[in-house]
Amino acid sequence: MRLSFLLLLAGTGLLPAAVSRPNIVVIMADDLGFADLGCYGSEVETPHLDSLARQGLRFTQFANTAKCHSSRVSLLTGLYCGQAGDEKLSRGATIAEALAPAGYHTMMAGKWHLSRQPTDFGFDRYWGHLSGATNFFTGDDSFRLDGEKWSVPKELNGRPFYTTDAIGDFAIEFLDDHRRSAERERPFFLYLAFNAPHYPLQAPKDEVEKHLGRYDDGWDVIRGRRHRRQLDSGLLPAKWKLSPRPEHVPAWDTLSEKQKTWESRRMAVFAAMVEIMDRNVGRLIEHLKREGLYDNTLILFCSDNGACPFDRTRGRDKNPWDPESYWCYSTGWAHVGNTPFRLYKQNQHEGGTSSPLIIKNARSLGSGFGTDSTRDPTRRPTPGGEVTDQPAHLIDFMATCLEVAGADYPRQVGDRRIDPLQGKSLVPVIRGLRRDPHDALYFHFGTDRALRQGDWKLVSAKRGRWELYDLAQDPTELSDLAAKHPERVRRMSREWFHLARDVDRLPERKLQPVKDELVPLFGDQYPTADR
Repeated sequence: MRLSFLLLLAGTGLLPAAVSRPNIVVIMADDLGFADLGCYGSEVETPHLDSLARQGLRFTQFANTAKCHSSRVSLLTGLYCGQAGDEKLSRGATIAEALAPAGYHTMMAGKWHLSRQPTDFGFDRYWGHLSGATNFFTGDDSFRLDGEKWSVPKELNGRPFYTTDAIGDFAIEFLDDHRRSAERERPFFLYLAFNAPHYPLQAPKDEVEKHLGRYDDGWDVIRGRRHRRQLDSGLLPAKWKLSPRPEHVPAWDTLSEKQKTWESRRMAVFAAMVEIMDRNVGRLIEHLKREGLYDNTLILFCSDNGACPFDRTRGRDKNPWDPESYWCYSTGWAHVGNTPFRLYKQNQHEGGTSSPLIIKNARSLGSGFGTDSTRDPTRRPTPGGEVTDQPAHLIDFMATCLEVAGADYPRQVGDRRIDPLQGKSLVPVIRGLRRDPHDALYFHFGTDRALRQGDWKLVSAKRGRWELYDLAQDPTELSDLAAKHPERVRRMSREWFHLARDVDRLPERKLQPVKDELVPLFGDQYPTADR
């Protein structure tokens, strides 16, 4: 539906102008695993996101690109990363650039991690850091406010500076400024890109201390508990088997007491960071409610990739509330974050590419329920809202925003010629309908690659041999069927190379064939002696 038609309806009184088009809020967490929210099975307390889930819709088969910057490219442009021109966005338009001509006020707060800055790509307002990660207490030199350099203070709004809180502060400030402006009747698009819970693991002392001892039972026990909650809550059906602990993660009971204490402490920091992020989501929600904006605001929450296995800790002798600390957590806890899946951030297995996606509907999009003949048969109620297993991808956000806003997809922005849109709107799913699926979903990062066609997924890690999974029966990728279906493997691999070469425009050096065997992915990260 085009903007002109929407405005015509509003002008004739058939559609009230005040509710003709929803406001749109997109929230992305950073390195948050599939199972790191309460409503996805976690023991971490996330009451505000859980509340959104109770009012809305959760996806169990929503895909990201398994890496920070490429997921941001795909979310913003509706294209695959290389197709859009990677960080430069040389062949992609952002959601902000598409919605601004349709009358939307566009704002962003948080992590950018792409070229130039958001105000160069259609955002009217921006505060945040351009870097891929930052010190949560002191920031870095890449912070910007509306295109200008912004120096990180010791305090902000009467409390010590902390990046996650500041993202919430500026999001609310931008909304207030818009409401006070002469253009306050314009709908808005707000993109919040939290840097939490990406490393370094840093949080205020009182927030960390609430969680000390909470993880003493270790990753084996806690991962089992998360999976049980996923099943008992109705989020996942019983066929979603728990993938086993991999060889590169030791049994918790084999760690020394010193190692157990260290591992428990750093997971406590991670939990604190997630809860602080959730609290800032709650602040935004309450502000929207106070301003009378909440009911007609579409809210989408997701993560940029699966939990992160990179242990790059420095300053282990410093507490995580010390700005000079730089903790990370280990692969063992990343394995918990991705429950029930295998592998992690950057891998194109489900542990890398599966993200929680929560969508809270807007009043003007309708009730969210299809008729008996069109209703999605896989969409099921749970004690905490509705759940769908329809496959979806970050590239679908642009198409969704275009349909909601009544906006056109741009073919040209300045000197950038824009590639055709890859994504498909999620509006039918939001309305409770079964949408036509993608013919294929393509995945790539580094030497990891995958292709999904229907319920079949072809995947390779570090150019190891192709693995094939039937996700309808085996959603956690435990039974490799490549040897049983060699023709399907050949056919899907040809399609992957076609999309990689002709759509994503990968250079030849990234198009080498896979090897004939699996390759080792991780070394020994847990020596038996205390470190």
